[in-house]
Amino acid sequence: MSKVKEAVLAIFFTLFALSTFAQTGSVRGRIIDAKTKKPLEFVNVSIRTTGTQTPLTGTVSDSTGVFRINRVKNGTYTLTASFIGYKSVEKEFTISPTARNVNVKNILLEEDSQVIDEIKVVGQRAQMRFEIDKKVFDVESNISQAGGSASELLENIPSVEVDNEGEISLRGNSSVTIWINGKASGLSADNQAQILEQIPAESIERIELITNPSAKFSPEGTSGIINIILKKNRKAGYYGSLQVGADILGGYNASGSINYSSGKIESYLNVGYRQRKSEGKDNTDRINLDDQGNPVSYLNQKGWNNRDGGSLFTRAGLTLHLTQTDLIGIEGFGHFGNRNSNNTIRYESDVPGSFTSSERISDSDNSSKGGNINLDYKHEFNESSNLVARASWDLWVSDGTSTYKQHSLYLENKETSSWQKQKSDNRSQSWEFQADYVNQFTAESKLEAGYKGTLSSQKSPVETYSGETETTAVFDELLYNKYSYDRNIQALYATFSTKVNNFGLQLGLRGEYTDTETKSLGYGETEATAVPYKDDYFSLFPSLFLSYSLPKNHEIQVNYTRRISRPRGWQLNPFMNMTDSLNISFGNPYLSPEYSNSFELNYIKTWEKHTLSVSTYYRNTDDVIQRIRYREGDVMKSTSANITQSSSAGAEIVAKNKLLKFLDFTTTLNFYYNELEGFSYLPAGADTPVTGERDDNFSWTGKIIANAMLPYAISLQATGSYNSKQIIAQGHREASYRLDLGARKFFFDRKINLSISVQDILNSRSWHSITSGNGFKQDSDSWRKGGVFRFTLSYNFGNMKASKQKQQRPSEEMNIMEEEF
Repeated sequence: MSKVKEAVLAIFFTLFALSTFAQTGSVRGRIIDAKTKKPLEFVNVSIRTTGTQTPLTGTVSDSTGVFRINRVKNGTYTLTASFIGYKSVEKEFTISPTARNVNVKNILLEEDSQVIDEIKVVGQRAQMRFEIDKKVFDVESNISQAGGSASELLENIPSVEVDNEGEISLRGNSSVTIWINGKASGLSADNQAQILEQIPAESIERIELITNPSAKFSPEGTSGIINIILKKNRKAGYYGSLQVGADILGGYNASGSINYSSGKIESYLNVGYRQRKSEGKDNTDRINLDDQGNPVSYLNQKGWNNRDGGSLFTRAGLTLHLTQTDLIGIEGFGHFGNRNSNNTIRYESDVPGSFTSSERISDSDNSSKGGNINLDYKHEFNESSNLVARASWDLWVSDGTSTYKQHSLYLENKETSSWQKQKSDNRSQSWEFQADYVNQFTAESKLEAGYKGTLSSQKSPVETYSGETETTAVFDELLYNKYSYDRNIQALYATFSTKVNNFGLQLGLRGEYTDTETKSLGYGETEATAVPYKDDYFSLFPSLFLSYSLPKNHEIQVNYTRRISRPRGWQLNPFMNMTDSLNISFGNPYLSPEYSNSFELNYIKTWEKHTLSVSTYYRNTDDVIQRIRYREGDVMKSTSANITQSSSAGAEIVAKNKLLKFLDFTTTLNFYYNELEGFSYLPAGADTPVTGERDDNFSWTGKIIANAMLPYAISLQATGSYNSKQIIAQGHREASYRLDLGARKFFFDRKINLSISVQDILNSRSWHSITSGNGFKQDSDSWRKGGVFRFTLSYNFGNMKASKQKQQRPSEEMNIMEEEF
């Protein structure tokens, strides 16, 4: 460890010396409505060399009206601030060796009544913007998912996919970390689908995609981080909203929020309830093969499912500005939900000795509750350095009861019946402690360092009762399991960034020590007699970011990071789930984490009405964890294993185009090549190894969001997506597509709005996969009912005004609850 520390310090001091050569400056200011004196957000700010007409670079103002443009060379420039419905304003400024950081202070924009009368349309925030290390998507203006959930909202984010089980992938890779307000907030790979389904879409302000995070951030998730930022209004005064909605399947939702902020206090409260219903069906055809690959028998499985459930989501927070240099904040959220499902599966088979037909009916009743509490403290030593400390606690509890009834018919009219009831009680909690220090040495050089410790535990006992009927069912010793999973992660990181003329550099290093222990107890075993599975390891995660600004608003970025994907809790549990006697699944306690080396080359070009971003990326992953399937007799078994290596390379093209004053498009195309190396793996207890040949394919996905802002405060939105064929372990997934539509109308000076949306209007969304392995070929198709119309009515109220404190200190505006380190 001492050598690692010495190396880190040496790197940082070397880079610190480079900062003395910085030869560029910056310009900042604030945009204010000349009439109301309120700050204006999303105002376009550009600069050009005085005497020319070609913009050099630009930005947009934030929620407090503040803007800042860095890396401005010595010279005299003209700054232009422009916004729809306002007269443009120009200001001249000069960057010189004696005046590197210029503050143009307040820029007052006056309404242009002539433009307003001509356009007569409702403006809205830009739906996407680019930042140095991430893409930010404003979802408040998303109409097609109004009244939906966080999970449904993610389906409309470029490069993000959500499958029929709620599993999320980014750029075709499901190893992605999900955050809420910059932290895990109790989300894990085992529960994130349920929690995201309970969070109302209307409580979300924006979604950030960090595809190659630096050493400052947690390295978990080989494809990156999706950060969900919940709404938090910080303008002085009070503000609130009420919302109700319903859909044609019988679902409905209601929510309310209120915010209050004064000079030293910021507070908010949100409450929302959702009731949802869904329908779906699936089909699986399996052909069993002999050793020569010839068909010997078949199994057909058809299923129908209905799901419904309700969830309550509540969130509250309070921030106190104790002094000019100290603030403390506490916030938390809670979610309470229940989900009921009914599934009917019908089998047909000619497997010798097995049934010819069978029907299996399952009913599940699950309830869950959980929450997150954060305590934050920030101290500013001076204008250039600060310390942020946080303590966080998360809890998630899920209880479920499922019953299974099966009736089978054999040859010669023989019949059998079986009945099972399975009870589960899942409980997971985690503690997080972290401290982060920032020192802005100069306008262009910054050092960041911090610590984070995470302690998490999970307990998942399962017990089952089996018999021919409910009255004859008895406790089933073979299906009893008590599983526990404990993990301790301790991390230190440091990053240093600097700029020299048009060249930018950020170098970072993160070290993490991980200690895990799992126990899986069968019937009759105790904590004292059970043998735990233990693993501990130390990993280093370097990161390097380079950027170069070219003339005429061109910028090139190159970066490298190392990332990790640790096994999920259920993937490690060796317990064999035999509730379906023909499909048995179990985990693998000997799984190792995946490690990835990720490279990106980014190019960004901005025009007055257009923005283009092109990202090329390459990722190599060792010890890839995949789900493998193999046949033993008539039974299909599945487990997880570190089976191979994978490589992927791709290009992501994102374009924002404002074609007309009332029409804009956001288009994303993601082209990628995936390669899985061949493998041979012998599962514990199996007679023959599971093998897979090397496989590769070229895939692409596309999404387009079209927004039209019409007269009479009407806006329309259409979102279309397409996913091409993709390879998976032992097979591939077929292409799929969908189309969502939405419309919104404002009334009474935008205080009331009505939204109408329809999801998957073509009813085309399905998940179709074809797999094969030793002794089988399988074709599976899963479908969820689309064409669901939803209606949402919202009412906004309040008395917001500009905050005096924020007028005095605009450059210090910071949300300490939105960054994770």
